Amino acid sequence: MMAPYRRKRTVNSTELLIRRSRGVPHAGTLIRQNMKLLRGLILQDNRNFSRVWSKTSKSPIMYENGRIYFENYQHCYSCNLAEPQSLYKLPKRSKWEKIENALLCQSPLENTLASPSDHKPSLLALTADNWLYRFSAETGKELQRVYLSLRHKFRYLEWDVAQELLYVKSVQNKETQLERQAGIAQNTFMHLAVFRVFPLQIVGIFEINRKVFGKGVTDVVLSQGVLAVSYRNKCVRLYSLEHIVNRYMTENITLGSPSSLLEGETVGEAPFGIPVNIQIKDCPPVLFELSCLDSGLQIGGNPWHYIYTPPHKRHNGTYYICSLNGNTMAVNGIQSMNCSALEGDEIFFHPDDSGRIIHIGPTTINVLKILGELNTDLPSKVVTDFSMMTQRNSNACGCYTVTSSGRTVKTRFNQLDDDPDLETFRMVEYEDELDLLAVVLTDGEEEQGRAHIRLHDNQSGQLQRTFDLVEPWNETFQHKLFFDKDTIIHIEQKKSSFCCHVYKLKATKREEAQR
Repeated sequence: MMAPYRRKRTVNSTELLIRRSRGVPHAGTLIRQNMKLLRGLILQDNRNFSRVWSKTSKSPIMYENGRIYFENYQHCYSCNLAEPQSLYKLPKRSKWEKIENALLCQSPLENTLASPSDHKPSLLALTADNWLYRFSAETGKELQRVYLSLRHKFRYLEWDVAQELLYVKSVQNKETQLERQAGIAQNTFMHLAVFRVFPLQIVGIFEINRKVFGKGVTDVVLSQGVLAVSYRNKCVRLYSLEHIVNRYMTENITLGSPSSLLEGETVGEAPFGIPVNIQIKDCPPVLFELSCLDSGLQIGGNPWHYIYTPPHKRHNGTYYICSLNGNTMAVNGIQSMNCSALEGDEIFFHPDDSGRIIHIGPTTINVLKILGELNTDLPSKVVTDFSMMTQRNSNACGCYTVTSSGRTVKTRFNQLDDDPDLETFRMVEYEDELDLLAVVLTDGEEEQGRAHIRLHDNQSGQLQRTFDLVEPWNETFQHKLFFDKDTIIHIEQKKSSFCCHVYKLKATKREEAQR
């Protein structure tokens, strides 16, 4: 047999489609090849993103994986077609039963699950009356319901994606002025309910107690199997969730089964719900402790590093990058944009799991790389992988004005770096399947601010395409932007209302006329 025919040169989209239709092996049968095709189409000059749909709402609008949610997740639209279409609408709920928070849940393809419905995407929804529902993300059909508690009011729903865990936080139990005056100590800060997913199963509920964790607790977050507790004195302490579960669990409980903690009643059914089966009686070992501004501790990179700002006002806008091994500062580990802006700059670990860092300022975006090796005493080093810059006019700094007589006068105050009249970076979104960065920047060339989206290659930072948003961009409102393959979603808040704009990849008019 002859060896399969391989080409070293680049194959264009038309050739790939023809070869696929003829059944040629490896011609676009894998999702990776399909995404290369789509990326090629997006970067062609005869394609553009056009606004195809807009819809307003009185309540916040959410987007997740091709679905737009309105009316507190009651009404779902699919973005998979040429323009969004209504997918389902849940029965109307009273304000006591309204959905407070929701998460989209999709099982890994390699897992074999007991129920066929577990393989399909579902919406996990937390209601105001303490029920956790699992709805089909495609039809809205109720698949499962769990009653959480009669005693504790749960309100916040969050993911610990790396551990395939879901956790639900109760409202914070704050001391009242009368309690403080009477000397009554309110030791319970909040409760956490932790679930495994695929399928949905309870791990346990435990209390965050001020006697155990300290009086100044202000918030609790679960991430990568670590319980992060923030304190009023700007300290953050990390604890192992695995250690807490293994040491302090009093009884393994199962949804739908009786429990001795409920005197034989069924776990997850009203009115008893789920018992507190993890009793933390003493403070667990502290894995890591750090004082930082606004509890802003981030851990990531390869090898492991953390980013923080020291807890002093003079350090605001300055970020320290340190190795988690030995807490040593990386060479060139102090990063600052030295900008003067209302919003300031933003820094975070790159969502592509490359270990890189994205640092966004009003005029510059730096993608940083950490150079370092495990099992060595040599310090790691932070270097710039690539940078993206705005194309500002160097004279447009607002430092000088010209009077009607032609005299140049120096102004007393300089413009802010993120002034609406200047070209300014606003946000960066990463499209993992296309390996593209969507960079949003605005300018004030017209009376109303306009937004432009620049598509950059994620590996080199090279600019690939630029296109404009149709609607004006008002910096006094909140904005969210999502880049999902051939779709871009822009959600904006306008005073007391919200609006969602959907853009789809389309051929230009010249291309359509030729067809």
